[in-house]
Amino acid sequence: MDRLPGFRDFYPEPLPPTKDELWSMDARNHIFDSWRAVARRYGFREYEGPPLEPLELYTNKSGEEIVGQLFNFVDKGERAVAMRPEMTPTLARMAAAQERAYKKPFKWFSIPQLFRYEKQQKGRKREHFQLNCDIIGEHDRAADAELIALLIDTLRALGLTSADFVVRLSSRNAWSEFFASRCPDAAKAYDFFQIVDKLDRTRPEDSAALLAPLGFKLEEVQAFITGGQPNAELQLILDQLAARGLRDFVRVDYGVIRGLAYYTGPVFEAFDIKGEFRAICGGGRYDHLIKQVSGGKVDLPALGFGMGDVVLFELLKSRGLLPQFTAGLAVYVLIEDETLRADSLRLIQQLREAGLATEFSLTPTKGDKQFKRALELNAAHTVRLEKQADGSLAAKLKHLKSREESTLAPAEVVKRLVP
Repeated sequence: MDRLPGFRDFYPEPLPPTKDELWSMDARNHIFDSWRAVARRYGFREYEGPPLEPLELYTNKSGEEIVGQLFNFVDKGERAVAMRPEMTPTLARMAAAQERAYKKPFKWFSIPQLFRYEKQQKGRKREHFQLNCDIIGEHDRAADAELIALLIDTLRALGLTSADFVVRLSSRNAWSEFFASRCPDAAKAYDFFQIVDKLDRTRPEDSAALLAPLGFKLEEVQAFITGGQPNAELQLILDQLAARGLRDFVRVDYGVIRGLAYYTGPVFEAFDIKGEFRAICGGGRYDHLIKQVSGGKVDLPALGFGMGDVVLFELLKSRGLLPQFTAGLAVYVLIEDETLRADSLRLIQQLREAGLATEFSLTPTKGDKQFKRALELNAAHTVRLEKQADGSLAAKLKHLKSREESTLAPAEVVKRLVP
């Protein structure tokens, strides 16, 4: 029986040989550990929500058309529910419910597994994990600069540089001003933004035909994009990133508009410089979402980004930035004398309680096979207990790389390995 299309199995490395696409659990943990470390360095605290939410949470935010992209069903309590396709609605619901318990602004992150019933493409599955980082309760654009700096440092921590990726920065406010200066009918703004968001995926003649009924020419829209002059809010963000030494990672690109209707200010996406992959991440300011989700009861500004693991994994792999992953044992305890198994188990327990990854043969096995197993598991040391002539026990500790061996009392082994 095979797994469902669009879902992944994660194997420990080294990955078993197969023609099928395999994913590394070690690489996933490497990415997750880095995500958590950088987010916490920026003062973000981790949260989590349920993978199953009311369907209404997503239709309220994105409209009924999103239902076709969801894993959704009616549960046994006759409730319409969906596997979460994104984390921001859950965050908005949680923030609205408990916002009085937290001093503003509060900075939260999560690494949820998300699900969308979509056509599979390069860099897109029907499930993925995603780093979500959000700042709740701050209007000042300094928060936007802080969030983008976090995004940049998250990618830098994985070994990527300004030669590998760029953050394309835009502003929904700049686009709103552009639209309002040429079209007085605000009701047409959503359609306009949807057309602009798809310019790079639509034939120019088709884009021109869609823009014309709204009173726009394709040439003037393209000129606004290529002009790339930052408005006041973007200039503040750029200045703060420059003060941190991160300006080289960012460029103004009004071609980024973010199709989701709830974005209200600066928006951004990170792309690999070579253009080999989909966007690494995207985000922006969504100051009205919490008010919308709470039915108007709680009104808090917010901004955030999401960074998926699928594209990031492929990018790191293509740049040779994934480490070599091994079992990495600290100690393999050899049990060559079965009369000493109980004493060996006592030592094994002491080593593990001291935090050392320790393995041994569960069943009686020849010494050379145990030693071979220690090498297969890339153990740093072997330890073997021996009974001395006077009946006392001695431990033979061997460093496998240097082949240096020493004899010491069993009680001294842990002290030797854990200074």
